[in-house]
Amino acid sequence: MLRCPECSAEIDVDEDEVEEGEILSCPECECEMEVSQTHPVALNVISDDLDEEEDEEDEEDAEDDDDDEDEFDENGDLLEDEDDDDVAEEEEEDE
Repeated sequence: MLRCPECSAEIDVDEDEVEEGEILSCPECECEMEVSQTHPVALNVISDDLDEEEDEEDEEDAEDDDDDEDEFDENGDLLEDEDDDDVAEEEEEDE
C-alpha cells in the first residue's frame, strides 16, 4: 500500500503494476504524484509551479485593471485624465 507524501492517505494501487513516470492522484488531498522509482515504489509530488504562475498572471492582470479605473478626489468628484485634458484643448482650438 502506498501513502500520499502530502497527507499520508492510503493510495489504492498495486505496487507491482505501477510504472516509472506514471502519474497518480491522492483521493484525499487531490495532490498529483509521479512514480519516480518502482522497486521500492517512490513517489514525488508534482510541483504546482504552473498553477502559481497562473495565479501571478491573474494578480498582474488585476493590478493592470486597477490602473484603468477612474480616479476620484476627496469630495468624490471624478478626476480627469491627462489624456482627457489634451482632447478638450484640441476641441477648443478647433472652435
